[in-house]
Amino acid sequence: MDGYNSKNVKTVLFLTLFVAVTFLGISQNRPPGNGKTTKVLIENADSIELDKNNRPDVYILRGNVIFKHDSVYMYSDSAYLYSVTNSLEAFDNVRIEQGDSLTMSGSYLHYDANIKLAKMRKDVVMVNKGVTLFTDNFDYDRIQNLAYFFDGGMLVDSINELTAIYGQYSPDTKIAFFKDEVRLHNPQFELSSDTLKYNTESKIAFITGPTVIESDSGTIHSQRGWYHTVTEESMLYDRSLVLSKDQTKTITADSIFNNRSDGFVEAFGNMVLNDTVKKLILMGNYGYYDEVKKFAFATDSAQLIEFSRKDSLFLHADTLQMTTIGEEREMKAFHGVRFYRIDLQGVCDSLQFNTTDSILNLYRNPILWNSGYQINGDTIKVFFNDSTVEKMEVLNYAFAIEKLDTTYYNQLKGRNLTAYCIAGELNKIEVEGNVESIYYLADESDSTQLDRNKTESNYMTIYIENREPVKFVCFPHTDMELLPLPFLTSENQYLGGFINYDYLRPQNRAAIFSKVEMKTEDKPQPRRTRSRSAKSP
Repeated sequence: MDGYNSKNVKTVLFLTLFVAVTFLGISQNRPPGNGKTTKVLIENADSIELDKNNRPDVYILRGNVIFKHDSVYMYSDSAYLYSVTNSLEAFDNVRIEQGDSLTMSGSYLHYDANIKLAKMRKDVVMVNKGVTLFTDNFDYDRIQNLAYFFDGGMLVDSINELTAIYGQYSPDTKIAFFKDEVRLHNPQFELSSDTLKYNTESKIAFITGPTVIESDSGTIHSQRGWYHTVTEESMLYDRSLVLSKDQTKTITADSIFNNRSDGFVEAFGNMVLNDTVKKLILMGNYGYYDEVKKFAFATDSAQLIEFSRKDSLFLHADTLQMTTIGEEREMKAFHGVRFYRIDLQGVCDSLQFNTTDSILNLYRNPILWNSGYQINGDTIKVFFNDSTVEKMEVLNYAFAIEKLDTTYYNQLKGRNLTAYCIAGELNKIEVEGNVESIYYLADESDSTQLDRNKTESNYMTIYIENREPVKFVCFPHTDMELLPLPFLTSENQYLGGFINYDYLRPQNRAAIFSKVEMKTEDKPQPRRTRSRSAKSP
């Protein structure tokens, strides 16, 4: 201080030592933890005096003030020391140093040495290695080694900036907890939440309340889970939701693993992937979506719902796959395929659909039903025009039946069959190769009397109006047999290979999950193929 001589300095040093020893006692030399409170030590001050007029137990310190309590040092421009309560107040350029890794600074400090609680106010900055905390209202509990702010604060590390109304930070565990208006800013994303835990060492944010994470690749909504702010991997629970960048695709599940950098989302338990542009919903108890490859997968109660028209299509299989390339998509289903739409139902072993050509391919014992019609064969191709059936091709061992009542069926079989539709209604059928048909026609003399008409030919075309055959064209030759109903027997009223598979037919959307096995006697016999040797003509 100005005007001080050596005598003044000695006086100050003597007084400092006197206060430290006489008034503060010698218990500061006892190690902590013996059940007794250690006293605050004055390490330095340019001047020190008793507040004799007001409180004789209060010491006023000015200039380069330094206190020590246990291993902690406290600095300020001026301070009050309360010897009876073993506490102090420090003003201006306040700083606390604990070891070589934790410092705190601010404009004001109240420190209670009995409970080891430091309260700092205004322009507070706490630094713990690579972590910095900014606030105006700050408490530090030395016993718990916990720092608190409660009226707004910011925590900053090497990559993230977190703000909240209330927060706490543990230098020991490196865990920070935030509540109310929580914001985490990262160059790659923005996180907002009600409550959040954050590990400043691992850089993992633990989601403990309603949270939204927004980035250039999409948005995450979750109430519980964790998000690695460096690798951008996350594990989300409690029906969290991941939304694509263009907000056209969502995926939700009981739990979700999401790798934002790779664009990979893996879902566990009641997964629902919704594509609002393609108007598709993919479901299953396990699945994933690869944003880079545009590939979706679902299994375990897998289901696909196509809702591009009023009557949605519901499809189930053991495994479902969907690939999107530009504006086109390809869908595949494997094992136990069953689907239902009001105007079309079907079963098969596997299925493939591509929007490039709008052809639905059904493989291995496929069966289709449309109203009263049943069609089956080795392979079936269904051609769509804007979700409406335009044509069906049945390749190899084609067989079609129309149920008239519980006893009589119109029947048609051949090597290949093509059915044409107009506005979804059957209009014409073409069959080629060993064609056989049975149709029941009204007798010309008695409209109530039906006659069975059996026809055999190489090629046949049937024209249909209002779901009734109105014209048959056969070539190059036709064998025909007309038989009245009284002469029918179980042998001559069905074509060879006739099977009514109606027991396999999904009757509603829930029935696609029914485990209905084809009867052993109804399973097609193995097809024999003829091999040709090199000497064959």
